[in-house]
Amino acid sequence: MKPSINATVLLVDDEPNVTDALKRALRREPYEILTAISGAAALELLERHHVDVVISDEQMPGMSGSVFLSAVRKQFPHTIRMILSGQASLEAAVRAINEGEVYRFFLKPCNPTDLAFTVQQALAHKRLEEQSRRLLREYQKQASTLARLEHHSPGIMSLDTDDQGAVVVDESDAECDVNELLAQMEQAMSAR
Repeated sequence: MKPSINATVLLVDDEPNVTDALKRALRREPYEILTAISGAAALELLERHHVDVVISDEQMPGMSGSVFLSAVRKQFPHTIRMILSGQASLEAAVRAINEGEVYRFFLKPCNPTDLAFTVQQALAHKRLEEQSRRLLREYQKQASTLARLEHHSPGIMSLDTDDQGAVVVDESDAECDVNELLAQMEQAMSAR
């Protein structure tokens, strides 16, 4: 039984037998598989579907894989890009890496196990990047809230500590109205 779908992979090649072979290589994986026979058709699919990974042939009529992946990088920067080539040309590899910022360059025919494993690694990498972006946004929100609190109540973020790192409370701190401080914090939080 196939596990529930957790990612979408787009296979782009002008030869249907190649996309069929790639689909077979990924058949046991929890992916929705989309296919396109050209870069233009693939870009149309990307407009309509969220795609996590694109695997494209390099040599296709109309638009090469590296040109297609360069367009994907610009329009869908968080989509992982991989390229397949039947010819191990250094020029094609350099172009794909420089223009499309590809995650991996495969030679045809590629090893099905290697392909499946690489897609798994790429998706794990993508999840880590997404988590990192989410944590950065949370940090920025918290830093902004703390800055507003400090602006409304200067010194609120300052603590006096002794030589062992314990917080020192002096008598002026005792005069602080806790309810007023909480109201200010609540007001600052609602302002975001």
